[in-house]
Amino acid sequence: MNEFRIEKDSLGEVQVPAAALYGAQTQRAVENFPISGLRPWKAFIWSMAAIKQAAAMVNHDLGLLAEPIASAIITAAGEITHGQWHEYFVVDPFQAGAGTSHNMNTNEVIANRATLLLGGQLGEYRVHPNDHVNMSQSTNDTIPTAIRLGCLWRQSELVASIKRLEAALSAKAAEFDPIVKAGRTHLQDAVPVRLGQEFSAYARAVERDRERIEQAAEGLARLGIGGTATGTGLNAHPEYHARMVTCLASITGLPVTSSDNLFESMQSMSDMVGYSAALRTLALTLIRIANDIRLLASGPGTGLDEIRLPAVQPGSSIMPGKVNPVMAEMLNMAMFHIVGSDTTIAFAAQAGQLELNVMMPIIAHHLFESMQVMIGAVEAFTTRCITGLQANPVKTQYWLDHNAIIVTALNPLIGYTVGAALVKEALEKEIAIPTLAHEKAAQGLLIKQSTGQPVSVSEIDEAFSNLAAFTDGGLLSGSVAGGG
Repeated sequence: MNEFRIEKDSLGEVQVPAAALYGAQTQRAVENFPISGLRPWKAFIWSMAAIKQAAAMVNHDLGLLAEPIASAIITAAGEITHGQWHEYFVVDPFQAGAGTSHNMNTNEVIANRATLLLGGQLGEYRVHPNDHVNMSQSTNDTIPTAIRLGCLWRQSELVASIKRLEAALSAKAAEFDPIVKAGRTHLQDAVPVRLGQEFSAYARAVERDRERIEQAAEGLARLGIGGTATGTGLNAHPEYHARMVTCLASITGLPVTSSDNLFESMQSMSDMVGYSAALRTLALTLIRIANDIRLLASGPGTGLDEIRLPAVQPGSSIMPGKVNPVMAEMLNMAMFHIVGSDTTIAFAAQAGQLELNVMMPIIAHHLFESMQVMIGAVEAFTTRCITGLQANPVKTQYWLDHNAIIVTALNPLIGYTVGAALVKEALEKEIAIPTLAHEKAAQGLLIKQSTGQPVSVSEIDEAFSNLAAFTDGGLLSGSVAGGG
């Protein structure tokens, strides 16, 4: 059996692997761009195939594409959207500008598969990749449309994973609500908070970032398919654009709408930038939360040790018994990657010139990669860290007892300056603020700033109980402020 078959394109003959569903232009791209060894993400393959399937349907309905050819294209494209033939999508993400190579890879795979369905041979092209599969289309409009569809395809999966993290954090907020602990600002002791309040803030922050992602996704629903080259609609039927939007909505189940300006849809990547920015915002929130969790779990013997993380793997190859916060570390690395992808997307989006952004392939790659990494990292962090996380009330009480800043509760009685002096003395003597305040009140050494009269021990106790009551409820309560 021959290892290769010979195909021709406008530049001449090309050797193509004999069994490959792709053709000459894909093979040239493979040879021209041996850059990263990466392949297109499934979302990019699926979305391009969905466009080709819809185009065949619409062109047939408009009387532009014969029944046997249209049916073969529709079947072949449908097979791809259902996961077949993905091994023949072989063009590196770093490829020819605008995505012509990926578009032609899609056209050739569908054309060859459709030719086989009609009884032909590979490379015979009874169904032609340009004349039939690419009818009424251009790379200019198919690639930006595919980026939008591919993101929307995974949007519900992404949102569901984020909601599971929200729910897990909210559950911990409720579970940890009874635990009063030392608050910290500037990494220094601050007034008491509840451990549940900390986690309720995490849950609400994630919830709000998820809402930003949902809002950004609305912009992706505007499709410019039918603009063909530069947005002019050249070689497309006047009804093609509107029919394509309707057909794509039907076959994908996605809430897509018509772009109000096909030229803008070719030029501008702003909707993609907005979506990436929303992912980046969540990534930054998750980095902050992961770092907090690493701090709260630090030690255990020489750190804060206020929470205990699930032991999912040994933490050292040399230190027996060591357990590291590996899921929080993983989350950090994954989110750093997403922030980097967002930077690439931003640079690529501003690099568009005149009627087209030729950097779309790398925008597509990084958007789909960001979604993949976000979904995987959030799922793993939720299931293997947050759900099994435990509080350590013994250590939270220990640090609370040694928090001199609870002197803030005495400010209305003795004022800021006297309170600061109490903190200094308590730290020097290494005793708790309530103990020192009791001693000084019993000796008549604490004076009310309002009346000049001595502060009683009972007033000291009442002031500290008021601080505890403030922490117990109101707007700061974990049960009230929990995310969702």
